[in-house]
Formats: sequence, structure tokens, C-alpha cells
Amino acid sequence: MNMMNFKNNRAITFLAGFGACLAVLLVMGAKSPEAPSPVKPASDRDVYYPNTEALGKDEMRVIACGTGMPTTRAAQAAACFLVELGNGDKFIFDVGTGSAERISSLQIPYDYLDKIFVGHLHADHIGSLAEIFIGGALMGRQKPLRIWGPNSTVPELGTAYAVQKMKEMYTWDLAGRVGLVDFRGYSLEVNEFDYKGENAVIYEDNGVTVRSFPAIHSLDGPVSFSLEWNGLKFVFGSDTYPNKWFIEYAKDADLVVHECFVAAPDLVRKMRFTPEQALLVGTQIHTAPEAFGKVMETIKPRMAVAYHFFKDFDTTASVNDRIRTTYDGPLSLAEDFMVWNITKDDIRVRMAVVEEATWAPPLAGKPQPPGGDPDREKFSKDAGVPVEAIKYSDFIIGGRWGEVDEVLRGVYKEASEALGQEFPYPESK
Repeated sequence: MNMMNFKNNRAITFLAGFGACLAVLLVMGAKSPEAPSPVKPASDRDVYYPNTEALGKDEMRVIACGTGMPTTRAAQAAACFLVELGNGDKFIFDVGTGSAERISSLQIPYDYLDKIFVGHLHADHIGSLAEIFIGGALMGRQKPLRIWGPNSTVPELGTAYAVQKMKEMYTWDLAGRVGLVDFRGYSLEVNEFDYKGENAVIYEDNGVTVRSFPAIHSLDGPVSFSLEWNGLKFVFGSDTYPNKWFIEYAKDADLVVHECFVAAPDLVRKMRFTPEQALLVGTQIHTAPEAFGKVMETIKPRMAVAYHFFKDFDTTASVNDRIRTTYDGPLSLAEDFMVWNITKDDIRVRMAVVEEATWAPPLAGKPQPPGGDPDREKFSKDAGVPVEAIKYSDFIIGGRWGEVDEVLRGVYKEASEALGQEFPYPESK
């Protein structure tokens, strides 16, 4: 498709959009809009405030919780997209470095965030897994964290191996919590599936079907996902070079998220890559903007979402312009906290306004006191730690400073009086 055709198409798109807006204004002129209330909230906001809007029973909401690159920075977390459905289900696709902070900012009960789908095992796609596992349990998840991810050519390159080793790395952390916290959320369920499966069903429940298909990235093992529910289809590429499976199985989707790496010249200028490295990484390991556009022009989603680049004032224009050499359809250049509300009739794109200084979100279930879980032995075994809390040695006990005992007894007395329940002060042991 030549540039003249694209210019014509863009002009037609502009005129169509302008005409639609004009029609709305004419209708509004014919019928006076309701005056805004001085005391009631606005019914139609240009931004999304989490936990203030009901999700329609036929509606899907997607929130970008990480859109950046393999290197970490405060402005953008690494790959992570949250899908919320009108039936109450929520799904996390990839959980890259820094994304746990974005998820926390949404203040969603962690019991609802127990399903994570991992496209591959690079740190910028699983780097916050431990934070969601341990931090999510500490902040209220009362059930195991479930993870779906691909195998590979050998067990050591698969998801089950990676998760097991992560859990082993936190053995000290987990052992130190036994008997001190509600331990029900400190266990993992890993569902490892064949990375060679083509449009294979890996999850099916409550009217939701999640499928996987192979991706091309670094080694054998990476996959892409599709989620289908209620006649809507979401596709998440994770990281992948353009491939035949994506072209086939991402068609007819409402929202398609596909990586779109930084333009090669900016990899040299901003990342200090050599030209050889920039060309190799930017066009062969990842998807170049021009290639992203070619993919989208072929599959024609209702909305294409480009992510996996640093969206800065001096890089975004280049990514956009390069995409537009091969694609002229609906496009979102993703950034953290971008939100898409999807129905069969409309796709609404906004930014979320979030609270950064968050505490634990509301609990979805009743908490249990430390050690009060009847299945404590099972959960401790699942976590790979002793059932009983590991005690201090005599050496460490000998280092306690007894001068604070009296003031701490006062704290226990205050709690007992305030709650009408006796809280005995723990003796050193």
C-alpha cells in the first residue's frame, strides 16, 4: 500500500470522525444536555478512577500495569496487562518488573487477582511475580496464587522450574512468617502447558476461554494468548517476532496488544546500542514499529495496542510515524495506567488516575489470626517450609533488650481493654 493511499485513508478517517463529532454536537444542540449537578458526581469522565465505576455485565476492561522495556525505570513498569470482565473474573497477563506497584495502586482485593498468565520467563515479564506472591498474601490474598506458563525444550527452561526456584529463593522469607500471619495465601499452583500448542485451550471456566499459541522470542518456549468471553476477544502477544500463528489466531479480536520496540536509531541514540545490536534486537528479537503495523494491517483488530517502548517526548513520534507507514487503523500507543473499556458497540480509551500511597485493599474474605488456619500444615507444606515457626536460637534470644518489655506490655493491655479480649504478652522463648 503506497503513501498516497495512506494519506487518502487518513483524510477519510479524519473527515468521518469529524462528521461523527459534528453529528453529536447537532443532536446536543437539538436537545439541551442535562445541567451538571453541584453535588452529584459527573456521569461521564475523561479519566478512570479505580473502584468508582461499575463494570457492565457485557463489558471488558483492560488496564496497562506495565508497558516499558527490559530496563527498569520509575516512569514505566515492565510488561503487565490486567483484564477485568463483567462476570467478576480478573486475569493478569505477564507481571514484569515494577508492575506490582501499579497493581497495588488499583486497590483491587488480592483474592480477585489469583490468575497470572506468563508468556515467557524474561525478568521484564515475571520480575514482580514474587511481589504478587508474597506481598499479595500479606495484603489479603487468602487462596493460592495460580500461574499458567509454557514449558520449553528441557524442564529447566519451563515455567514450573522457574516458579519452584523462585519459591526456594524465598524459603527464609516464608519460614519466618509461619505462625505470624494468615498463611493461606502463601502457596502456588503452577499450570505448565505445551508451548507448541496451536490455539490450545489452557483455561476454561465461568464462560471464559484462554488459549495459547507459539511465539518467536530468544529461545523455544514463549507463547501469546487470547482470551474470549461473551463475544469479546482480547489478544496479548507478550514478546514475539511477527509469526504465522499470531496472524491466524489474533484475527477477529477486539483489542490486540502486541510488542512494538523502540525504533532502531533511538536504540543507538538513547540505549547506547551499537548499530549491529540495535538492528538485531530491534528487528529480529523484538518487533520493529514498521513490522507491528504490518501485523495489524493484516489482522485488522478493532483496536491495536503497541507497547514495549519508552513513551517519551523524543521517541513516541518516531514509533507512531513508522507504524503509520504500514498501518492506518485504530491505534493506542500504550503507557502505564492506560485503560480500555470494551463493549460490542464501543472501545473507550482513557487514563487512570490512581493513588500512589496505598495500603492494603479491602479483604474479600474473613481473615484468620496467626496459626489459626486448620489447613496450616497443608499450606506450610505447599510453601515448602516447616509447619512450626522456626524459633530464635539462644544466641539471638540473649540479645533481646528487656528494657522495652514494660512499655510493650502497655500496648497489649491497651489492646485488651479496647477490644474486650485478653491478649497475653508473649514471653521470650
